[in-house]
Amino acid sequence: MDTILQQHLPFAPWADPRTRRLPGILPLDMADWLRVDEAYAAQMALRDHLLATRPADVVGVTPMAAAAVEELYDFVLTRLPDDFDHDGAQVRRPDGQVVGLDRSNPLRTLGRLVQEDLCLMQEDGQGEHLLSAAVLCFPAGWRLAEKLGRPMLRIHAPVEKYTDDVGKRVQRLMDAVRPDAPLWRANAHHSRAPLFNPLPENAPKDMVAQDDMPFIRSERQCLIRLPVSRAVLFSIHTYVVRRCDLTAEQAEALIAFPIHRAA
Repeated sequence: MDTILQQHLPFAPWADPRTRRLPGILPLDMADWLRVDEAYAAQMALRDHLLATRPADVVGVTPMAAAAVEELYDFVLTRLPDDFDHDGAQVRRPDGQVVGLDRSNPLRTLGRLVQEDLCLMQEDGQGEHLLSAAVLCFPAGWRLAEKLGRPMLRIHAPVEKYTDDVGKRVQRLMDAVRPDAPLWRANAHHSRAPLFNPLPENAPKDMVAQDDMPFIRSERQCLIRLPVSRAVLFSIHTYVVRRCDLTAEQAEALIAFPIHRAA
């Protein structure tokens, strides 16, 4: 599939001292949660294609998530930005496409409306949060089927920097997220991959040098506590930009604080 690019990266986590160290959390303004950027039409066309042709690869729900998914459906629909025209039965997207609202298939419906991938994390009764449901069209080198129903530490087992200490800090963060105090963070890595890049955990590492990877991929990740189910919504807005489209300040900071490469 063709690479879909944004023209600029609005936030470079390596360039901000608050976000260089994991987990790099900042407070979220809910008015700036769901974003519509210059890649919206192209990203949504890809999402439509994936949801139509590969639904089992991009949507997953565990039994424990039924109530939380219903809550998520209304939570998102009532917070769509002004670029959307919502008449009750359907929504006209900013790209002009009309999406019929289907409460019986909530994750597919939401996946056709917003650029963000939407993942629900819920307590497993043993002190950890697990991935209970998701519409995930833009995985960065992982497969939803391998992670669904797994706790956070197990999900991030292949990530070298995700140590037990980081895992404990992230779990404390998940426990502490409040409905009235949402949070966000961002990551970034060198990449040559398309947006839809599902790789198995045991896939061999790509040994291509960073200088041969022409893109920077960054995820804006938001953590929001749903007030009724108490599930934590983990939303992901994915940016892919050419390295040459970084600002001078971002490029200079990248030399001082290099980021890792990915597939």
